[in-house]
Amino acid sequence: MWTSRRMGHHLWLSLFVCVWTCMHAVPIAVDKTKVDPPADNRDPPESADTGLHYDRYLREVIDFLEKDPHFREKLHNTDMESIKQGKLAKELDFVSHHVRTKLDELKRQEVNRLRTLIKAKQDMEGGKGLTVDYEALLRQFQHLNHMNPHTFEVEDLDRLIRSATSDLENYDKNRHEDFKRYEMMKEHERREHLKTLDEEARKKEEQHYEEMRKKHADHPKVNHPGSQDQLKEVWEETDGLDPDDFDPKTFFSLHDTNGDGYFDEQELEALFTKELEKLYDPTHEEDDMMEMEEERLRMREHVMNEVDTNKDRLVSLKEFMAATKKKEFLDTDPWETLEQGQMYTEEEMREFEEHLAREENDLNQKTADLQRQRDELERQQEKLNAQKVELQQAMEHMDKIKQQKTEPAAEVKVPLTPGEAAIPVLPGDSQSIPAGHQQGSPVHS
Repeated sequence: MWTSRRMGHHLWLSLFVCVWTCMHAVPIAVDKTKVDPPADNRDPPESADTGLHYDRYLREVIDFLEKDPHFREKLHNTDMESIKQGKLAKELDFVSHHVRTKLDELKRQEVNRLRTLIKAKQDMEGGKGLTVDYEALLRQFQHLNHMNPHTFEVEDLDRLIRSATSDLENYDKNRHEDFKRYEMMKEHERREHLKTLDEEARKKEEQHYEEMRKKHADHPKVNHPGSQDQLKEVWEETDGLDPDDFDPKTFFSLHDTNGDGYFDEQELEALFTKELEKLYDPTHEEDDMMEMEEERLRMREHVMNEVDTNKDRLVSLKEFMAATKKKEFLDTDPWETLEQGQMYTEEEMREFEEHLAREENDLNQKTADLQRQRDELERQQEKLNAQKVELQQAMEHMDKIKQQKTEPAAEVKVPLTPGEAAIPVLPGDSQSIPAGHQQGSPVHS
Protein backbone atom coordinates (compact mmCIF):
# COMPACT_ATOMS: atom_id res chain seq x y z
CA MET A 1 0.00 0.00 0.00
CA TRP A 2 1.28 3.43 -0.92
CA THR A 3 1.75 5.77 2.02
CA SER A 4 1.26 9.28 0.68
CA ARG A 5 3.40 12.13 1.99
CA ARG A 6 3.93 15.81 1.27
CA MET A 7 6.53 18.32 2.34
CA GLY A 8 5.36 20.53 5.18
CA HIS A 9 5.40 23.58 2.89
CA HIS A 10 6.76 24.49 -0.54
CA LEU A 11 10.43 24.96 0.14
CA TRP A 12 11.94 23.64 -3.02
CA LEU A 13 12.29 26.08 -5.82
CA SER A 14 9.49 26.11 -8.28
CA LEU A 15 10.75 23.13 -10.25
CA PHE A 16 11.64 21.08 -7.20
CA VAL A 17 8.26 21.85 -5.74
CA CYS A 18 6.55 20.66 -8.90
CA VAL A 19 8.50 17.42 -9.03
CA TRP A 20 8.52 16.75 -5.30
CA THR A 21 4.85 17.39 -4.71
CA CYS A 22 3.96 15.09 -7.57
CA MET A 23 6.11 12.34 -6.07
CA HIS A 24 5.06 12.73 -2.41
CA ALA A 25 1.50 13.77 -1.83
CA VAL A 26 -0.91 13.66 1.09
CA PRO A 27 -4.61 13.35 0.23
CA ILE A 28 -6.74 16.16 1.58
CA ALA A 29 -10.21 15.94 3.02
CA VAL A 30 -12.92 15.83 0.37
CA ASP A 31 -16.66 16.28 0.47
CA LYS A 32 -17.69 12.66 0.96
CA THR A 33 -21.32 13.49 0.35
CA LYS A 34 -20.53 14.19 -3.26
CA VAL A 35 -17.29 12.41 -4.07
CA ASP A 36 -16.18 8.90 -3.22
CA PRO A 37 -12.82 8.86 -1.41
CA PRO A 38 -9.89 7.45 -3.37
CA ALA A 39 -8.93 3.84 -2.76
CA ASP A 40 -6.16 3.32 -0.24
CA ASN A 41 -4.37 0.64 -2.26
CA ARG A 42 -3.71 2.71 -5.33
CA ASP A 43 -0.25 2.97 -6.87
CA PRO A 44 1.58 6.26 -6.63
CA PRO A 45 0.95 8.46 -9.66
CA GLU A 46 3.85 9.20 -11.92
CA SER A 47 4.86 12.81 -11.74
CA ALA A 48 4.59 14.78 -14.95
CA ASP A 49 7.63 15.44 -17.09
CA THR A 50 9.10 18.87 -16.42
CA GLY A 51 10.21 19.21 -20.04
CA LEU A 52 13.85 19.73 -19.02
CA HIS A 53 16.44 17.69 -20.87
CA TYR A 54 17.78 16.42 -17.54
CA ASP A 55 14.32 15.61 -16.14
CA ARG A 56 15.08 11.97 -15.32
CA TYR A 57 18.36 12.82 -13.58
CA LEU A 58 16.61 15.51 -11.54
CA ARG A 59 13.88 13.13 -10.40
CA GLU A 60 16.31 10.41 -9.41
CA VAL A 61 18.43 12.84 -7.39
CA ILE A 62 15.35 14.15 -5.57
CA ASP A 63 14.13 10.62 -4.91
CA PHE A 64 17.37 9.53 -3.23
CA LEU A 65 17.87 12.75 -1.27
CA GLU A 66 14.36 12.39 0.12
CA LYS A 67 15.31 8.98 1.51
CA ASP A 68 17.93 10.53 3.80
CA PRO A 69 16.32 11.54 7.15
CA HIS A 70 18.81 14.33 7.84
CA PHE A 71 18.38 15.97 4.45
CA ARG A 72 14.60 15.67 4.59
CA GLU A 73 14.50 17.33 8.01
CA LYS A 74 16.67 20.21 6.79
CA LEU A 75 14.42 20.60 3.76
CA HIS A 76 11.39 21.08 6.01
CA ASN A 77 13.20 23.76 8.02
CA THR A 78 14.75 25.76 5.19
CA ASP A 79 13.00 28.66 3.48
CA MET A 80 12.84 29.19 -0.26
CA GLU A 81 15.36 32.01 -0.38
CA SER A 82 17.94 29.97 1.54
CA ILE A 83 17.50 27.11 -0.90
CA LYS A 84 18.11 29.46 -3.81
CA GLN A 85 21.25 30.77 -2.11
CA GLY A 86 22.67 27.25 -1.92
CA LYS A 87 22.38 26.73 1.84
CA LEU A 88 20.45 23.49 1.44
CA ALA A 89 23.06 22.11 -0.95
CA LYS A 90 25.67 22.29 1.80
CA GLU A 91 23.70 19.71 3.79
CA LEU A 92 24.78 17.14 1.23
CA ASP A 93 27.95 16.60 3.27
CA PHE A 94 25.85 15.08 6.05
CA VAL A 95 23.75 12.57 4.11
CA SER A 96 24.40 8.84 4.48
CA HIS A 97 27.17 7.02 2.63
CA HIS A 98 24.62 4.87 0.81
CA VAL A 99 22.84 7.92 -0.60
CA ARG A 100 26.11 9.60 -1.60
CA THR A 101 27.25 6.43 -3.37
CA LYS A 102 24.00 6.27 -5.31
CA LEU A 103 24.26 9.95 -6.23
CA ASP A 104 27.79 9.34 -7.52
CA GLU A 105 26.43 6.58 -9.74
CA LEU A 106 23.59 8.77 -11.03
CA LYS A 107 26.03 11.54 -11.92
CA ARG A 108 28.33 9.18 -13.84
CA GLN A 109 25.35 7.90 -15.80
CA GLU A 110 24.22 11.46 -16.57
CA VAL A 111 27.67 12.55 -17.73
CA ASN A 112 27.93 9.52 -20.03
CA ARG A 113 24.46 10.22 -21.41
CA LEU A 114 25.33 13.83 -22.19
CA ARG A 115 28.64 12.91 -23.78
CA THR A 116 26.93 10.39 -26.04
CA LEU A 117 24.24 12.88 -27.09
CA ILE A 118 26.76 15.66 -27.72
CA LYS A 119 28.97 13.35 -29.79
CA ALA A 120 25.95 12.35 -31.87
CA LYS A 121 25.00 16.01 -32.38
CA GLN A 122 28.55 16.92 -33.41
CA ASP A 123 28.61 14.08 -35.93
CA MET A 124 25.21 15.06 -37.32
CA GLU A 125 26.01 18.76 -37.69
CA GLY A 126 29.47 18.06 -39.02
CA GLY A 127 28.03 15.69 -41.62
CA LYS A 128 25.69 18.42 -42.83
CA GLY A 129 28.50 20.96 -43.07
CA LEU A 130 27.03 23.03 -40.23
CA THR A 131 29.12 24.95 -37.75
CA VAL A 132 29.06 23.26 -34.36
CA ASP A 133 27.99 25.64 -31.57
CA TYR A 134 30.32 24.45 -28.82
CA GLU A 135 29.02 26.99 -26.31
CA ALA A 136 25.51 25.61 -26.73
CA LEU A 137 26.82 22.08 -26.28
CA LEU A 138 28.62 23.02 -23.07
CA ARG A 139 25.42 24.55 -21.71
CA GLN A 140 24.00 21.02 -21.69
CA PHE A 141 26.33 20.39 -18.72
CA GLN A 142 25.36 23.43 -16.65
CA HIS A 143 23.28 21.40 -14.21
CA LEU A 144 26.37 19.52 -12.99
CA ASN A 145 30.13 19.90 -12.62
CA HIS A 146 31.43 17.97 -15.61
CA MET A 147 35.05 18.64 -14.65
CA ASN A 148 34.52 16.03 -11.94
CA PRO A 149 32.54 13.27 -13.69
CA HIS A 150 32.93 10.71 -10.91
CA THR A 151 31.42 12.01 -7.67
CA PHE A 152 28.31 14.01 -6.75
CA GLU A 153 29.40 16.97 -4.62
CA VAL A 154 27.82 20.03 -3.00
CA GLU A 155 28.53 22.01 -6.18
CA ASP A 156 26.53 19.50 -8.22
CA LEU A 157 23.44 19.91 -6.05
CA ASP A 158 23.84 23.69 -6.06
CA ARG A 159 24.13 23.70 -9.87
CA LEU A 160 21.13 21.42 -10.20
CA ILE A 161 18.99 23.71 -8.03
CA ARG A 162 20.07 26.88 -9.84
CA SER A 163 19.75 25.38 -13.31
CA ALA A 164 16.33 23.88 -12.59
CA THR A 165 15.05 27.19 -11.26
CA SER A 166 16.30 29.19 -14.21
CA ASP A 167 15.37 26.66 -16.86
CA LEU A 168 11.84 26.19 -15.58
CA GLU A 169 11.26 29.91 -15.32
CA ASN A 170 12.33 30.26 -18.96
CA TYR A 171 10.71 27.05 -20.18
CA ASP A 172 7.37 28.54 -21.22
CA LYS A 173 9.09 31.56 -22.74
CA ASN A 174 11.28 29.30 -24.85
CA ARG A 175 8.27 27.27 -25.93
CA HIS A 176 6.56 30.44 -27.15
CA GLU A 177 9.67 31.45 -29.07
CA ASP A 178 9.90 28.01 -30.66
CA PHE A 179 6.26 28.23 -31.67
CA LYS A 180 6.74 31.69 -33.19
CA ARG A 181 9.65 30.35 -35.29
CA TYR A 182 7.47 27.41 -36.32
CA GLU A 183 4.70 29.75 -37.52
CA MET A 184 7.13 32.00 -39.38
CA MET A 185 8.75 29.00 -41.06
CA LYS A 186 5.34 27.76 -42.11
CA GLU A 187 4.51 31.14 -43.63
CA HIS A 188 7.94 31.36 -45.29
CA GLU A 189 7.47 27.97 -46.95
CA ARG A 190 4.00 29.02 -48.12
CA ARG A 191 5.37 32.17 -49.71
CA GLU A 192 8.23 30.30 -51.34
CA HIS A 193 5.76 27.78 -52.75
CA LEU A 194 3.66 30.57 -54.25
CA LYS A 195 6.73 31.85 -56.10
CA THR A 196 6.96 28.56 -57.99
CA LEU A 197 3.40 28.82 -59.34
CA ASP A 198 2.05 30.63 -62.37
CA GLU A 199 -0.46 33.42 -61.84
CA GLU A 200 -3.58 31.27 -62.16
CA ALA A 201 -2.31 28.53 -59.83
CA ARG A 202 -1.15 31.16 -57.35
CA LYS A 203 -4.62 32.72 -57.21
CA LYS A 204 -6.18 29.31 -56.56
CA GLU A 205 -3.68 28.60 -53.81
CA GLU A 206 -4.31 31.96 -52.13
CA GLN A 207 -8.06 31.41 -52.35
CA HIS A 208 -7.75 27.96 -50.77
CA TYR A 209 -5.57 29.38 -48.00
CA GLU A 210 -8.17 32.02 -47.12
CA GLU A 211 -10.95 29.43 -47.14
CA MET A 212 -9.03 27.27 -44.68
CA ARG A 213 -8.44 30.26 -42.38
CA LYS A 214 -12.12 31.14 -42.35
CA LYS A 215 -13.11 27.53 -41.78
CA HIS A 216 -10.79 27.25 -38.80
CA ALA A 217 -12.11 30.52 -37.33
CA ASP A 218 -15.69 29.27 -37.59
CA HIS A 219 -16.10 27.52 -34.25
CA PRO A 220 -18.34 27.64 -31.16
CA LYS A 221 -17.67 30.12 -28.40
CA VAL A 222 -14.53 29.31 -26.44
CA ASN A 223 -15.03 30.03 -22.75
CA HIS A 224 -12.50 31.97 -20.77
CA PRO A 225 -10.12 29.45 -19.13
CA GLY A 226 -10.82 29.14 -15.41
CA SER A 227 -14.14 30.94 -15.61
CA GLN A 228 -17.34 29.56 -14.14
CA ASP A 229 -18.74 28.88 -17.62
CA GLN A 230 -15.64 26.92 -18.61
CA LEU A 231 -15.57 24.82 -15.44
CA LYS A 232 -19.31 24.20 -15.55
CA GLU A 233 -18.94 22.86 -19.08
CA VAL A 234 -16.36 20.35 -17.84
CA TRP A 235 -18.62 19.51 -14.89
CA GLU A 236 -21.52 18.77 -17.22
CA GLU A 237 -19.91 17.21 -20.30
CA THR A 238 -16.88 15.46 -18.80
CA ASP A 239 -18.10 14.64 -15.31
CA GLY A 240 -21.72 14.04 -16.36
CA LEU A 241 -23.14 16.15 -13.52
CA ASP A 242 -26.00 18.60 -13.40
CA PRO A 243 -24.69 22.15 -14.02
CA ASP A 244 -27.17 23.47 -11.45
CA ASP A 245 -25.33 21.41 -8.79
CA PHE A 246 -21.93 22.86 -9.65
CA ASP A 247 -19.73 23.11 -6.57
CA PRO A 248 -16.15 24.47 -6.88
CA LYS A 249 -14.77 22.44 -3.96
CA THR A 250 -16.20 19.20 -5.31
CA PHE A 251 -14.96 20.11 -8.78
CA PHE A 252 -11.45 20.57 -7.40
CA SER A 253 -11.52 17.18 -5.68
CA LEU A 254 -12.77 15.47 -8.84
CA HIS A 255 -9.96 16.84 -11.00
CA ASP A 256 -7.14 16.66 -8.46
CA THR A 257 -6.29 13.32 -10.05
CA ASN A 258 -3.47 12.37 -7.68
CA GLY A 259 -5.33 13.52 -4.60
CA ASP A 260 -2.51 15.74 -3.32
CA GLY A 261 -4.60 18.83 -2.70
CA TYR A 262 -3.07 20.79 -5.58
CA PHE A 263 -3.63 21.34 -9.28
CA ASP A 264 -0.31 20.98 -11.05
CA GLU A 265 0.19 22.27 -14.58
CA GLN A 266 -0.78 19.00 -16.24
CA GLU A 267 -3.99 18.69 -14.21
CA LEU A 268 -4.88 22.25 -15.18
CA GLU A 269 -4.20 21.66 -18.87
CA ALA A 270 -6.47 18.62 -18.80
CA LEU A 271 -9.37 20.93 -17.89
CA PHE A 272 -9.04 22.75 -21.22
CA THR A 273 -9.58 19.73 -23.45
CA LYS A 274 -13.23 20.54 -24.12
CA GLU A 275 -12.41 24.09 -25.16
CA LEU A 276 -9.61 22.93 -27.43
CA GLU A 277 -11.87 20.38 -29.12
CA LYS A 278 -14.00 23.30 -30.29
CA LEU A 279 -10.99 24.69 -32.13
CA TYR A 280 -9.00 21.73 -33.36
CA ASP A 281 -9.71 18.42 -35.01
CA PRO A 282 -6.72 16.32 -36.16
CA THR A 283 -8.71 15.10 -39.17
CA HIS A 284 -9.31 18.62 -40.49
CA GLU A 285 -6.87 20.17 -42.93
CA GLU A 286 -7.36 23.64 -41.52
CA ASP A 287 -6.44 22.67 -37.96
CA ASP A 288 -2.79 22.58 -36.89
CA MET A 289 -2.06 20.41 -33.83
CA MET A 290 1.06 22.42 -33.03
CA GLU A 291 -1.20 25.45 -32.67
CA MET A 292 -3.49 23.45 -30.39
CA GLU A 293 -0.61 22.80 -27.98
CA GLU A 294 0.31 26.48 -28.02
CA GLU A 295 -3.31 27.33 -27.24
CA ARG A 296 -3.26 24.87 -24.34
CA LEU A 297 -0.13 26.52 -22.98
CA ARG A 298 -1.69 29.98 -23.27
CA MET A 299 -4.76 28.84 -21.35
CA ARG A 300 -2.71 27.28 -18.58
CA GLU A 301 -0.51 30.37 -18.25
CA HIS A 302 -3.60 32.58 -18.02
CA VAL A 303 -5.08 30.54 -15.17
CA MET A 304 -1.75 30.32 -13.34
CA ASN A 305 -1.28 34.09 -13.55
CA GLU A 306 -4.77 34.65 -12.17
CA VAL A 307 -4.91 31.95 -9.49
CA ASP A 308 -1.37 30.91 -8.42
CA THR A 309 -0.82 33.75 -5.99
CA ASN A 310 2.40 32.40 -4.39
CA LYS A 311 3.92 31.52 -7.80
CA ASP A 312 4.93 27.98 -6.89
CA ARG A 313 3.49 26.62 -10.17
CA LEU A 314 0.78 24.83 -8.22
CA VAL A 315 -2.83 25.78 -7.47
CA SER A 316 -3.89 24.88 -3.95
CA LEU A 317 -7.49 24.34 -2.92
CA LYS A 318 -7.31 27.61 -0.98
CA GLU A 319 -6.08 29.53 -4.05
CA PHE A 320 -8.72 27.87 -6.23
CA MET A 321 -11.57 28.72 -3.88
CA ALA A 322 -10.34 32.32 -3.57
CA ALA A 323 -10.33 32.63 -7.36
CA THR A 324 -13.98 31.53 -7.58
CA LYS A 325 -14.93 34.57 -5.49
CA LYS A 326 -13.33 37.08 -7.87
CA LYS A 327 -15.33 38.91 -10.49
CA GLU A 328 -13.14 37.39 -13.24
CA PHE A 329 -14.61 33.99 -12.36
CA LEU A 330 -17.95 35.19 -13.72
CA ASP A 331 -16.40 36.50 -16.95
CA THR A 332 -18.62 35.49 -19.86
CA ASP A 333 -16.50 37.04 -22.62
CA PRO A 334 -15.09 34.53 -25.13
CA TRP A 335 -11.40 33.61 -25.04
CA GLU A 336 -9.26 35.36 -27.65
CA THR A 337 -7.78 32.49 -29.63
CA LEU A 338 -4.51 32.36 -31.54
CA GLU A 339 -5.95 33.26 -34.93
CA GLN A 340 -7.49 36.40 -33.45
CA GLY A 341 -4.14 37.73 -32.34
CA GLN A 342 -0.92 38.54 -34.13
CA MET A 343 1.75 35.92 -33.56
CA TYR A 344 4.53 37.95 -35.21
CA THR A 345 5.01 41.27 -36.98
CA GLU A 346 6.05 41.76 -40.59
CA GLU A 347 9.33 43.18 -39.29
CA GLU A 348 9.96 39.96 -37.36
CA MET A 349 9.07 37.97 -40.47
CA ARG A 350 11.49 40.02 -42.57
CA GLU A 351 14.31 39.48 -40.07
CA PHE A 352 13.51 35.78 -39.92
CA GLU A 353 13.69 35.42 -43.70
CA GLU A 354 16.94 37.39 -43.82
CA HIS A 355 18.35 35.03 -41.22
CA LEU A 356 17.24 32.05 -43.30
CA ALA A 357 18.84 33.59 -46.38
CA ARG A 358 22.14 34.07 -44.54
CA GLU A 359 22.05 30.49 -43.32
CA GLU A 360 21.32 29.27 -46.83
CA ASN A 361 24.18 31.33 -48.26
CA ASP A 362 26.54 30.01 -45.61
CA LEU A 363 25.44 26.47 -46.35
CA ASN A 364 25.85 26.99 -50.10
CA GLN A 365 29.32 28.44 -49.54
CA LYS A 366 30.31 25.47 -47.40
CA THR A 367 28.87 23.12 -50.00
CA ALA A 368 30.90 24.83 -52.74
CA ASP A 369 34.04 24.67 -50.57
CA LEU A 370 33.48 20.99 -49.93
CA GLN A 371 32.96 20.38 -53.65
CA ARG A 372 36.22 22.16 -54.45
CA GLN A 373 38.01 20.08 -51.84
CA ARG A 374 36.48 16.96 -53.33
CA ASP A 375 37.56 17.93 -56.85
CA GLU A 376 41.08 18.64 -55.60
CA LEU A 377 41.22 15.30 -53.82
CA GLU A 378 40.06 13.55 -56.98
CA ARG A 379 42.81 15.29 -59.00
CA GLN A 380 45.40 14.29 -56.43
CA GLN A 381 44.08 10.74 -56.50
CA GLU A 382 44.38 10.62 -60.29
CA LYS A 383 47.96 11.93 -60.04
CA LEU A 384 48.79 9.33 -57.42
CA ASN A 385 47.27 6.60 -59.59
CA ALA A 386 49.43 7.71 -62.56
CA GLN A 387 52.52 7.72 -60.37
CA LYS A 388 51.61 4.29 -59.12
CA VAL A 389 51.40 2.97 -62.70
CA GLU A 390 54.77 4.51 -63.55
CA LEU A 391 56.34 3.04 -60.44
CA GLN A 392 54.89 -0.36 -61.21
CA GLN A 393 56.24 -0.23 -64.76
CA ALA A 394 59.69 0.76 -63.48
CA MET A 395 59.64 -2.09 -60.98
CA GLU A 396 58.73 -4.57 -63.72
CA HIS A 397 61.59 -3.27 -65.91
CA MET A 398 64.06 -3.62 -63.04
CA ASP A 399 62.83 -7.15 -62.36
CA LYS A 400 63.52 -8.10 -66.00
CA ILE A 401 67.09 -6.75 -65.85
CA LYS A 402 67.72 -8.55 -62.60
CA GLN A 403 66.38 -11.77 -64.02
CA GLN A 404 68.65 -11.53 -67.07
CA LYS A 405 71.73 -11.05 -64.87
CA THR A 406 70.99 -14.05 -62.71
CA GLU A 407 70.30 -16.54 -65.56
CA PRO A 408 73.17 -19.27 -65.97
CA ALA A 409 75.46 -18.67 -69.03
CA ALA A 410 75.35 -21.23 -71.90
CA GLU A 411 78.49 -23.52 -72.37
CA VAL A 412 80.52 -23.40 -75.62
CA LYS A 413 82.34 -26.65 -76.41
CA VAL A 414 85.52 -26.43 -78.50
CA PRO A 415 85.95 -29.48 -80.73
CA LEU A 416 89.37 -31.21 -80.50
CA THR A 417 91.14 -33.76 -82.62
CA PRO A 418 89.51 -37.07 -83.07
CA GLY A 419 89.62 -39.16 -79.96
CA GLU A 420 89.84 -36.18 -77.54
CA ALA A 421 86.93 -34.90 -75.46
CA ALA A 422 85.66 -31.44 -76.19
CA ILE A 423 86.79 -28.76 -73.73
CA PRO A 424 83.96 -26.58 -72.48
CA VAL A 425 84.71 -22.87 -72.68
CA LEU A 426 82.44 -20.32 -71.09
CA PRO A 427 81.92 -16.99 -72.73
CA GLY A 428 84.57 -14.60 -71.56
CA ASP A 429 86.78 -17.47 -70.41
CA SER A 430 90.38 -16.32 -70.89
CA GLN A 431 91.81 -19.85 -70.90
CA SER A 432 93.78 -20.35 -74.09
CA ILE A 433 93.33 -23.31 -76.33
CA PRO A 434 96.31 -25.66 -76.06
CA ALA A 435 98.89 -25.38 -78.77
CA GLY A 436 98.24 -27.63 -81.65
CA HIS A 437 94.49 -27.32 -81.13
CA GLN A 438 93.97 -23.81 -82.33
CA GLN A 439 91.90 -23.61 -85.42
CA GLY A 440 94.04 -23.26 -88.50
CA SER A 441 97.37 -24.00 -86.76
CA PRO A 442 99.74 -26.42 -88.51
CA VAL A 443 99.80 -29.96 -87.31
CA HIS A 444 103.22 -31.31 -86.34
CA SER A 445 104.32 -34.73 -87.40
